[in-house]
Amino acid sequence: MARLKDKITIITGGASGMGAAMAKLFASEGATVIAADINKDNLAKIAEIGNVEGMNLDVSSDVNWAEVTKAVYDKYGRIDILINNAGISSEKSPDQITEDDWCLLHKINSFGPFLGIKHVSKYMKEARKGSIVNTSSYTAIIGSGFNHYSASKGSLRAIARAAAADLGQFNVRVNTVFPGVVETPMVAKLTEYKEAMDALVRATPMQRLGQPEEVANAILFLASDEASYITGAELVIDGGYSAR
Repeated sequence: MARLKDKITIITGGASGMGAAMAKLFASEGATVIAADINKDNLAKIAEIGNVEGMNLDVSSDVNWAEVTKAVYDKYGRIDILINNAGISSEKSPDQITEDDWCLLHKINSFGPFLGIKHVSKYMKEARKGSIVNTSSYTAIIGSGFNHYSASKGSLRAIARAAAADLGQFNVRVNTVFPGVVETPMVAKLTEYKEAMDALVRATPMQRLGQPEEVANAILFLASDEASYITGAELVIDGGYSAR
């Protein structure tokens, strides 16, 4: 299929987990994918896939974002799609969170996507078209996870809505997905929270964790021209957890 034929796409955190699933799917749908990531080893692996190019990117760096977006634009002449997917997690309780913890989560999870929108939208506005999809979290919309991770993802939700309102006049769409717990390397590292994870699965109507490909498929739709009149939308992908 070719739902993204010839679309120039940047996917942050694109070298592992959900980002890698997106990179593979988007490439199979005809896109030229720039997998932007800070992990050089993973970048080398993902770049072995046809139509996928790896680029080093620290999403919290304004300068690095300017460099990467200019490099992509200079090489391809446009940027059609941005997927703000890079993020980090933490399960610290409120009484454990330090100022450094708070700043780090917000630097990666909300300031990073803000910078992506800032730099990519410049080129999209000139072209008067473009699609941006942000990966937030179900913790941004439910009364659970009272910590800095929830706050950072809630901040991204607000940034995305503001961007959708601002950029719509330029035919630039901005949408956001809210995944539940998805089986990725980041989640696998949280082995000490197995009991909590098991409880989460039991509380999920579909009785399982999500798969990276399930999130990638939803983002594919929002990124594609099939969603041409959808902006400012919020799509929850959590197996029904937030519907309880």
